[in-house]
Amino acid sequence: MVRLGVFLSLWTTTEAAAAQESTCGDLKKLFQDHTCCDAGTDLANTQIRPTNTYSASNKIAGTNPCENAQQDLYLANKPCFIDSVVDAVEASFADVAAGPQSGADVTQDFDGGFDVSTMMNGSGIAVITNPFRRGANAEDGGLGPLCPVNVHWHLGAEHKSGGQYDEAGTGPSPYNQNYTASPEAPERYGFACHHYDAADSKFTTPYEWKHCKETNVGETYEVHWPHSVLGACGTPHQYQTKFYDGLFCNYAAAGSPALTPQQIASNVGVQAQVFTIVNDEDYYYPDLMKGMIVSAGGEQKFGQDLAIYAGSSTGTTRDDMTCSAYSPVTWQVDRTCHLISASSFDKMCADMKQNHDPMDNDLHPHGARKVVAKALNSDEVHDENHAGDR
Repeated sequence: MVRLGVFLSLWTTTEAAAAQESTCGDLKKLFQDHTCCDAGTDLANTQIRPTNTYSASNKIAGTNPCENAQQDLYLANKPCFIDSVVDAVEASFADVAAGPQSGADVTQDFDGGFDVSTMMNGSGIAVITNPFRRGANAEDGGLGPLCPVNVHWHLGAEHKSGGQYDEAGTGPSPYNQNYTASPEAPERYGFACHHYDAADSKFTTPYEWKHCKETNVGETYEVHWPHSVLGACGTPHQYQTKFYDGLFCNYAAAGSPALTPQQIASNVGVQAQVFTIVNDEDYYYPDLMKGMIVSAGGEQKFGQDLAIYAGSSTGTTRDDMTCSAYSPVTWQVDRTCHLISASSFDKMCADMKQNHDPMDNDLHPHGARKVVAKALNSDEVHDENHAGDR
């Protein structure tokens, strides 16, 4: 079977991506689908991407200046509570030994139990309510615009938004009720959305994935875009795996300053958006790698109902007894669950594989941390709409 030296990725409103390494048969089908034997017909909406093994031995400028940037600012997990035997459900703010945590319950009018007004010697914490590209206000310690430094996603939602992604959500997986990880299902599934309909083919028709791994139609995923002022913004090294390397790429170059909690919250943040994947090209979006979708029009209200709060890094190495020490950072979470095409995710994964620092470690969903106890959930949440911002 003849293999071409490039792979052909086709992204249209009616087609999924062609094979990563295209065969002659693939090209024949491509021409047939686009009726290219007809005079004057263009082969529209087609991308040619080179295949490569992309290792240190065959790339230009093999040094990654952000590699291991986090080692100068490594913070181990810490106990969440002063008394390690305290019941996390009944705990009060006075028992908490860590900063405010994520993922939070961002349901409208939910009252968290972590009193952020006591931080910074009683001056509290000001989060970034602007879009990250505009940065925090200078009076709050903002040093400039934040840029995205990574993209990854979690299996199910790490946050909870009542009526959107919560205990009542459903999906094709039997593990969609905030289950605890087991040998049979090693990645913990968070909350599911309410869109899934087993009688609707767009939720059940399999998609032929070419780039993403262990990702499925009908399931819920929470996508995270970590942002930082200290990232290698505007350079080929902006996106990094691991994302901590991206967040702190220029930390040593800045003199490894002792950052206050307010400086961290004003210069490090995460965008989060929750999706149910469908096999339907009416829900295609081409640039999912670059950040949260924000739209002032259309049926889906992207970025129009944001919960912004002070939280932490997430992941399944943390729970209600073991907390992240990376806190407080600003979280901007879309409360609405959206539909998105499988091809949108696969296009994102194709882009990730072509990044200067190949993001192979993030091409699959990560496990979801359990939504944190009320005592760890910030009591201050800002409601914002970024859809009209230009």
